Amino acid sequence: MTACTALALQIAARAVTDRADLAAAVGRVAERVGGSKAWLGPALRLVVLPEYVLTGFPAGQGPAEWREKAALDVDGPEYRALAAIAADEDVFLCVNAYERDEHFPGLYFQACVILSPAGEAVLRYRRLHSLFTPTPYDVWERYLDRYGLDGVLPVARTEIGNLAALASEEILMPELARALALRGAEVFCNPTSEAYSPALTPKAVARRARALENLAFVVSANTAGLSGIAIPGDSVNGGSEVIDHEGRALAQAGPGETLVAAAELDLAALRRARRRPGMANLPSRVKTGLWAREYAAHDVERPADLETAPDRGFHVARQREIIERLHGRG
Repeated sequence: MTACTALALQIAARAVTDRADLAAAVGRVAERVGGSKAWLGPALRLVVLPEYVLTGFPAGQGPAEWREKAALDVDGPEYRALAAIAADEDVFLCVNAYERDEHFPGLYFQACVILSPAGEAVLRYRRLHSLFTPTPYDVWERYLDRYGLDGVLPVARTEIGNLAALASEEILMPELARALALRGAEVFCNPTSEAYSPALTPKAVARRARALENLAFVVSANTAGLSGIAIPGDSVNGGSEVIDHEGRALAQAGPGETLVAAAELDLAALRRARRRPGMANLPSRVKTGLWAREYAAHDVERPADLETAPDRGFHVARQREIIERLHGRG
């Protein structure tokens, strides 16, 4: 398959109060995905959901409480239900959720999971850049021993292209997108929940940059508001979009729940561009050896070797310490 329709499905998120709320959230996802498939037709093969669409994010809850209240189990009922949605609607479904891992029992991660039309998880990516949530880098050696580097930087090779995930603000991290592109990624799924503005925001600028510098599509789904917490709900409402490999917006959404951010992904055109010599073929011009040596010379964020998820104070103190090392006291 060299073309399909991709949808950045902009739907509302609600903060969970208990685990019963998770089933209701999955039910809302089933309704919206089913309705979108009926509207857009059989060409719809990829649906990207917003960031933490099932739960909202922890606002005032401690890490242990949030882990018990909102984090999914890898083989739990929520993922099984989401896999059934992907199978029923014949789509690849990208969902973002907080997730527990039996091998790291005191922690939770923020994961992007892509479920196939066969009802299988073809990609599980745990967010690597997060200011307040543990990441695989915080248990680096143990994580590599368990999952290897392919488990840290996964790319799913599917009949609708090579899929990868960038969670929310990770669209601002060019190294991550470039590494995934070098591993073959053609489509970046970008679940997000971000402040929306009609003007170009930093993340909107970054989506275009990541697309053109890697010759890749970006399918970015924002929330249609977030209820149940003190932050004004419409702060994170609108701006879902599909960006092509030349940095052009193929479709964009305003505020509210909508399927308008849907567009055809022409993989044949992307693959021709990747094989065409010239100045615009930026992936072919990357000097990986140069940057590997330069990056290795700098001491920035270090693995924390965590056993349990720390509170926000730990993350704030760590960032301050990093800034002092980067720039010196005063």
